[in-house]
Amino acid sequence: MVDPAVVKELIPYFTEFFGNPLSLHAFGRVAHTALEKARTQVASILKGDPAEIIFTAGGTEADNMAIKGIASQHTHKRKTTGPHIITSAIEHPAVRESCRYLESQGFSVAYLPVDRYGLVDPETLAATISKDTFLVSIMYANNEIGTIEPIREIGKITQSHEVLFHTDAVQAVGKTAIDVQKSHIDLLSLSSHKIYGPKGVGALYLREGIKLQPIVHGGGHERGMRSSTHNMPGIVGLGKACELAQTRIQKDTHALTKLRDQLIANVLKISESTLNGHPEKRLCNNAHFRFKGIEGESLLLTLDEKGIAVSTGSACSSTKTDVSHVLSAIGLSALEAQGSIRLTLGRKNTAEEMEYVATTLQQSVEKLRMISPLWSN
Repeated sequence: MVDPAVVKELIPYFTEFFGNPLSLHAFGRVAHTALEKARTQVASILKGDPAEIIFTAGGTEADNMAIKGIASQHTHKRKTTGPHIITSAIEHPAVRESCRYLESQGFSVAYLPVDRYGLVDPETLAATISKDTFLVSIMYANNEIGTIEPIREIGKITQSHEVLFHTDAVQAVGKTAIDVQKSHIDLLSLSSHKIYGPKGVGALYLREGIKLQPIVHGGGHERGMRSSTHNMPGIVGLGKACELAQTRIQKDTHALTKLRDQLIANVLKISESTLNGHPEKRLCNNAHFRFKGIEGESLLLTLDEKGIAVSTGSACSSTKTDVSHVLSAIGLSALEAQGSIRLTLGRKNTAEEMEYVATTLQQSVEKLRMISPLWSN
């Protein structure tokens, strides 16, 4: 849900301050001031500079802009050998499909494997970089299993090889402290709705001095990087959400980690249940389990009847029936992957709710196993 303080901040830009921030009249100047304030708020949570923030329609657009925009600077190298772009096998579809598209255009892409927890090996990354590599795109934290990658180690490697480093930090912003300078991050994608802001708005951090070919052309908004009339209510909401997230990050992460660990401990009391993802290096709000003899979609529907919302894969592609590429990449079989669910916690969740979820999960798993052809007592 959108934080009430965010709603309060953005509503006037629907009803009262409706000027275009590029206009020179008084209404436009008011909007421009709000635009730049939001830019500062977004930059602050990343420890970046306001001039390095480009507003987008969300994380997906930011990922596409980063990867395709950088690749467009290297079209003259498409016929050389070796992996031009390096990414991981567990990236969000916005990164994964952008790379697939570039492959169809003649670029080479190396998809790094991950271990059983979903971690990229920095040494493997370093060994994969060649003279033709110009971009590494590794997500900050996985959207399904919650594993947090060794971002600072990756950043040091890319910097030492003079290769640009992009990270999809949509899941990580507001859940863990981010410093683009210390982590040597050149490009970073984020999305508003993951930090209690409105949907349909996000941002790309673009380190000063890096050239980026725009993928949306028009009136030259956002310094020519992303044309389109600014979504002022959304941008103002994103800025406020970043401000609140930065203020509350220690309190939120402490509270959510405690709830997450409580949930994980209780759910793992269920026989033949396993935690997917890293047990410690994971997002404070993510718990991802698999249950032997269970079909995840049936469990999802059973829990939904009890008022509990879970996911069987990426929320961005939950209508697809294919086995999750993330779960396959960490070594799960098709049956294991299909018996997995993700629970995401929020700022308003309570310890009592975690007890209810764990108890209901146990009852639901036992009930479904009684009729499951995959389960033998």
